[in-house]
Amino acid sequence: MGEAINVISLDTLVALLAGIIIFPACFTYNLEVNSGPSLLFDTMATVFNNMPGGRIWGSLFFLFMVFAAMSTVLGVCENILAMIRDLTGWSRRKGSLVCGIVVFVLALTTALGFSVLHFQPFAEGTTWLDFWDFIVSTNVLPLGSLVLALFCCNKFGWGWDNFIKEANTGVGMKVRSWMKPIFKYVVPSAIAFIYVYGLVTFKWR
Repeated sequence: MGEAINVISLDTLVALLAGIIIFPACFTYNLEVNSGPSLLFDTMATVFNNMPGGRIWGSLFFLFMVFAAMSTVLGVCENILAMIRDLTGWSRRKGSLVCGIVVFVLALTTALGFSVLHFQPFAEGTTWLDFWDFIVSTNVLPLGSLVLALFCCNKFGWGWDNFIKEANTGVGMKVRSWMKPIFKYVVPSAIAFIYVYGLVTFKWR
C-alpha cells in the first residue's frame, strides 16, 4: 500500500513537472500539443536548439532518457521472460534469446517507421510508434489493470482474503477491510471508464 502511494505520488509529480516544461514550449514554438508519443522529442529538441549550450544539454537529456528507457524495458522484459519460462520450461538463456529476437523484430517497426517501414495507422502523420502506443497504453494497460482488479478481489479469482494477506506482507501501510468496496467496485469502474473514454476520444482519423 505504501509503495503504491509512493509510485502514484512520484509519477504524478514528474508528469506535472514535464507538463510545466513541455506545454509552454509547445505554445512558444507553435508545436502541436496533442502530437502523441513524438511530443517529447519534437518539443525538447526545439527547446534545446533555441537555448545557449543546447547541444550539450540536449545530448545529456536524451542520454538520460536512454537510461530511463532501458531500466523500464529491462523491468518489463523480465516479466515477459518469467512468463515464457513458466509456460515452456526453457532455461533463462534460451528464453532470453527468443524473447530478445522477438522484441528486436517488433522494435524495428518503430525504428524504421519513418522511412523503410512507413505506416500510417490512424490520423495523418501517425506512425508505428503511435500504433504500438495505442495497443499498449490505450488497450493493454487499462484492460490488464481491470482484469487484475477483478481477479484479486472476487471469488472467481484470487479472492479478497488472499489479496489482503499478500498485500499486507511486510512493514508499512496496510490494506484495511473497509476498503473492500473500493477495490471491488470503485476501482474496476474507474478503470473501465478510463478505457472507454480513451477509445471514444481517440483520434482514429
